[in-house]
Amino acid sequence: MSEKKGRVFSGARPTGRQHLGNYLGAIQNYVALQDEYECVYCIVDIHALTTMETTVGLRQNTFEMALDWLAAGIRPEDSIIFIQSYVPEVTELHTYLSMVTPLGKLTDLPTFKDKIRQHPNNVNYGLVGYPVLMSADIVLYKAGLVPVGVDQAPHIEFTRETVRSFNYRYQADVLIEPQMKVTQVPKVIGIDGQQKMSKSLDNHIEIAATPEETRKRIMMMVTDPQRIRRTDPGDPDVCNVFSMHKIFSSKEEVDQIDVECRRAGIGCVDCKKMLAKNMNDYFVPFRERRADFEKKPDQVWEILDDGAKRARVIAQATMEEVRAAIGIR
Repeated sequence: MSEKKGRVFSGARPTGRQHLGNYLGAIQNYVALQDEYECVYCIVDIHALTTMETTVGLRQNTFEMALDWLAAGIRPEDSIIFIQSYVPEVTELHTYLSMVTPLGKLTDLPTFKDKIRQHPNNVNYGLVGYPVLMSADIVLYKAGLVPVGVDQAPHIEFTRETVRSFNYRYQADVLIEPQMKVTQVPKVIGIDGQQKMSKSLDNHIEIAATPEETRKRIMMMVTDPQRIRRTDPGDPDVCNVFSMHKIFSSKEEVDQIDVECRRAGIGCVDCKKMLAKNMNDYFVPFRERRADFEKKPDQVWEILDDGAKRARVIAQATMEEVRAAIGIR
């Protein structure tokens, strides 16, 4: 086995069962990175608290997300998969990093402004400090690479600046400046054909859905809005169903649909039925693996517990260096 290129860290909030946007935008990449990198994948439950007014369902959502990650191919024997709160060192490092972080930098971040718009009645201290906690997640495990889309570049640069501030303040090269590993994250449009796929908008398709549930959601998908009748020619270039065909259907089928739709040789209903079949076929192995894991919940929690123990080994070593640099111990 070839030597790994370095350590990768990525985390995601526990939103429960994952949808196509999560899968195509992140999970597929998580799985692929394992072949070349030492991967640390974290379910960031503390982050979730910044916008949650109740924690009812948090543990179940964590479990459901873990099921999807494992079923998709994250290998606990090769990668570290764990729950953020199981490694308390992250909150200690968060505190220390907050001492070298100007408030203005936090309030200027685009994502903070977005969060204010989304949660105007819950702008709490934790929400303001969210990027500092995210920085602590990354640097605690001395990750050299963070896979993100270009829209997350400000957060990675913020982390790099925080590392520089800490190392300069305490005159010690303890923390590593992470590099951004740009991933081509597709913008997966929801079944409404307009907004990005999202649970909150109920325009999503869960990857763990049953074949019938998947078929029903696909049959609800908005196609070419200009195509009113079956005999009207369509425009695949503006059709969300066609964009999904490019992912889940064969090249021959995609080429056929591209031609037949434009000359009204195929209707939207048949096009959706074909997509439903192909998508369900694609996820058969995933759903079988997920069902196996779901029957063994103790094993899933053991995987997360073991991942946390392995993560703490790295975290504790980092914190010894951090405390020594600060002069606390």
